[in-house]
Amino acid sequence: MNNKQRALNLIGLSQRAGQLISGEALVLQAVRSKKAKAVCLASNASENTRKQFLNKCEHYDIPVVTEFSREELSHALGKDRTVCALLDKGFVHSLQKLL
Repeated sequence: MNNKQRALNLIGLSQRAGQLISGEALVLQAVRSKKAKAVCLASNASENTRKQFLNKCEHYDIPVVTEFSREELSHALGKDRTVCALLDKGFVHSLQKLL
């Protein structure tokens, strides 16, 4: 198993642990309230979505991971998603070590 697959497994694990939220509106809310510790944005997200999240995360100084496609994120989360946010620093640290 390569590191990318391990990272996707970690994202799925964080969701099952209740330390991940997904969906554009919820993630934006988490970024604004600074609950999000990192944001995973699909590499093939629409131009408007990419711009919106990259600008918001830069403004609030939240790291953005763009290593995964929409299909990979959706598969890891079990639902069709373009963006998700990790809420726990431990998961973020583990994810950064893998990428």
